[in-house]
Amino acid sequence: MGRGSVYVSQFQNHTRTEVEAICDVNPVILEEKRAAYGLKGSQAFRDYDDFVKANLDMVFIASPEPFHAEQAVKALEAGRHVLSEVGMATTVKDCDRIVQAVKRTGMKYMMAENYYYFNFIREWKEIIRGGKLGRIFYTESEYVHPIRDILWDPKTRELTWRSNRPPLYYCSHCIGPLLLLLNDRIVKATASGKAITIMAGVGIGAIDMQVGIFETYKGATIKMLRSQVAPRAPPLVYYSIYGTKGYVENGRSAAWQNSKGMLYIEGGEARTIDCFISDANVPEEARKRGQGTSEYHVIREFIKAIDDDVDPPINAVRAADMTIPGMIAHEAAMRGNVWLDVPHFE
Repeated sequence: MGRGSVYVSQFQNHTRTEVEAICDVNPVILEEKRAAYGLKGSQAFRDYDDFVKANLDMVFIASPEPFHAEQAVKALEAGRHVLSEVGMATTVKDCDRIVQAVKRTGMKYMMAENYYYFNFIREWKEIIRGGKLGRIFYTESEYVHPIRDILWDPKTRELTWRSNRPPLYYCSHCIGPLLLLLNDRIVKATASGKAITIMAGVGIGAIDMQVGIFETYKGATIKMLRSQVAPRAPPLVYYSIYGTKGYVENGRSAAWQNSKGMLYIEGGEARTIDCFISDANVPEEARKRGQGTSEYHVIREFIKAIDDDVDPPINAVRAADMTIPGMIAHEAAMRGNVWLDVPHFE
């Protein structure tokens, strides 16, 4: 109910949904949120197995990543549609488990890759799909977000689950929007980066910096830069896309904030463009919490897929396609920067 609480208001404000139950292992947080949302004691659960048996049509999973696969599969098998926070899972095998559970149960699964729903990314989609940049042959992304204080507890020195998550594992914010914009998937991966000097002794989550290089099915190259400890303020989320007719990029400014980017289409002049995070054409309440209005659009896409009985935009196969490459790239770095094939669960 930490990150999950950001989505509660979106479900409450949607005409098709009601919040029926919440779940958290922390009794203090659980009671605080139960009271805030006006729920009964019988609607608040500390045990996930009991929670998933409640009167639910869908479940939103915002627990630590190591629990995503188990909880998603349990919900799907209980006949609940699943909207899950990123990443999809922490192993290739668990990504496949979710894909197979969706096929077996017929329920809907969507990964809540909210960066794809940044307003400027949605605008870029129209530019790219309209062919204005030509054939896309190179893209890059950088997500440098220091989270040293949640890799370990500075008071107790106790390591958290994030200390065991390599930077490249948390890759969907980087490659997810790019793959969806290009309507493509990654087939090969390599990477560099395994030194731990900034936070020595913490674990692989504290690798100074990792750089992944990926080849896609359609022949494009993607570069991804990731760090969870590198000294950078404010955090950076950056994208750049090159096509045979031009390029587009957002500004190298604070993550989750509006910036000035650049757009160049061959035959014209390079021009500065606004790269707004939020969509101005949504209700005011959609902008109160979260990262811009991205969560607003995630919720609506998911619910629409259920109502229309179609695959969500980021279904289980696509979620795996934007989760697994980071795992493979990290393995490639550990094995000496070799190239490795990336599995696909079509």
